[in-house]
Amino acid sequence: MTILFDLDGTLIDSTEAILESFHNSFDVHKHPYPEDKTIKALIGYPLDVMYRELGIEESKVWDFVTTYKEYYRVISTQKTMLLPYAREAVEEAAKFARLGIVTTKTGKYSRVLMEHFELMHHFEVLIGREDVENPKPHAEPILKAMQKMSVTEENCWIIGDTRLDIGSANNAGIKSIGVLSGYDNAEQLKTLTDIIEENALEAVKRLAKLVEKPL
Repeated sequence: MTILFDLDGTLIDSTEAILESFHNSFDVHKHPYPEDKTIKALIGYPLDVMYRELGIEESKVWDFVTTYKEYYRVISTQKTMLLPYAREAVEEAAKFARLGIVTTKTGKYSRVLMEHFELMHHFEVLIGREDVENPKPHAEPILKAMQKMSVTEENCWIIGDTRLDIGSANNAGIKSIGVLSGYDNAEQLKTLTDIIEENALEAVKRLAKLVEKPL
């Protein structure tokens, strides 16, 4: 079995780091703040998409993205935490499956975070925003992870907290489990999947049963 994990809202909570980095970028570029709830509603999308949705004109989007990344790089490990049961989810999944990460975060910083949490060694591959042309919900991130791991759609799953994750899975032809630990609620997830669990550990337990290795 192959299990691909999303990061934000699935294994980690970096909401504080994300919001603070957005605030800093708006300060630096002297632009009015959007409300935090507006920013949070877009978490999961690539940064350039988020800034466009927040009203930044196209000619300035990448200036904001660069400023964001420079600040986020400094604070990310201090202002990001593992979600409850995330460590257990990864450690248990590693007992019966091959693991990968597929995220719209910058892969470079995602790897630093997972090494900070001493979990990166469980994962064979990490696909971040810079590794693909088309981020989730496009199939490309999942397909690239599968290609690097030399696995097929058969018995490949992704665990994620948003419709971006589930949509990407559907487009790539693999199975998915939505979790309620992040940014989309059950009603939103149910538009794309019938399989929903409270958190990543419960999702892993469900998959463990499929390979007849109960936790």
